[in-house]
Amino acid sequence: MKLTAEYEGSSHRIDFRREDARVFALIDGRSYEVAASRIESGVYLLINDGRVYECRVEGSAAQQDFLEVHVGSRSFSLTLSDPKRLRSSHGTGAHDVHGAAQILAPMPGKVVRVLVEEGAEVEAGDGIIVVEAMKMQNELKSPRAGTVSEIRAIAGATVNAGDVLAVIE
Repeated sequence: MKLTAEYEGSSHRIDFRREDARVFALIDGRSYEVAASRIESGVYLLINDGRVYECRVEGSAAQQDFLEVHVGSRSFSLTLSDPKRLRSSHGTGAHDVHGAAQILAPMPGKVVRVLVEEGAEVEAGDGIIVVEAMKMQNELKSPRAGTVSEIRAIAGATVNAGDVLAVIE
């Protein structure tokens, strides 16, 4: 899984995968291998190079992308984003702006299809726009129920990562 973490004003790229109790992570080009086990909800035991750490995580990346992480006596406030996840109005793909959710391009690509028109009523999870990137088509979905107030993309247009493609109110 690929994520971006915002910490103390700087952005860090994280690529990680889990194999049973092992977590392999590449953070800003540095490799880590950690044994991880869940003790209880939000509490994990991490073992790295023979050192044991208790890690408490508050918040939910699935719901709000803001996490407070406590390792020993240290605390870290992180904002996580997943360029591929566009289902939450608080995620990378959609941000609330005065009650509106913006559908953002997750990466540079080409708009293949616009699935709805301005003024259309949509439900959470309904397809809004299809973007092709790296020979794969990604259907960008509405993060919530509402009305499509703006469509800012047209089929055939090239888009950059982070471009606002549609707005749901």
